[in-house]
Amino acid sequence: MTLDDKISTDTLSKTRLRLWLRLLKLTRSIEAELRRRLRDQHGTTLPRFDVMAALARHPEGLKMSELSTFLRVSNGNVTGVVDRLTEDGLACRVAFPGDRRAQVARLTEAGKAEFAALAVDHESWINDMLDGFDEDEAQHLLALLSASREGGPRP
Repeated sequence: MTLDDKISTDTLSKTRLRLWLRLLKLTRSIEAELRRRLRDQHGTTLPRFDVMAALARHPEGLKMSELSTFLRVSNGNVTGVVDRLTEDGLACRVAFPGDRRAQVARLTEAGKAEFAALAVDHESWINDMLDGFDEDEAQHLLALLSASREGGPRP
């Protein structure tokens, strides 16, 4: 490796590090704003929204272990959120067929209705926060980020 190659590699490495830090800052900023809006406008939390979103995507329900894997959080975190959703009549737990120890969490009809309202606002908020990207830019950035993670061809 020549000195020029080393400098070029170091420069690229630093640029990628700056990119990562910028993505992280943007993600944290958006997440903080989502948390604030969910709390202020709906009296709810982001973890609660995330659990409801996962259950909405799986109307047949998810075992608690599947839900924690899907959300990449601990079983304890999921259990607490599902407990509160159940107390509020927004979710229910049913026994998993063939395994009395396992339970499947599902949204109730009230939970589905509440999540639908939350999802509309959530999408609108994300749209507002990313309004600096037009359709082509958003599609291109999405493709670039998808390809980088999956190791696929770049657009």
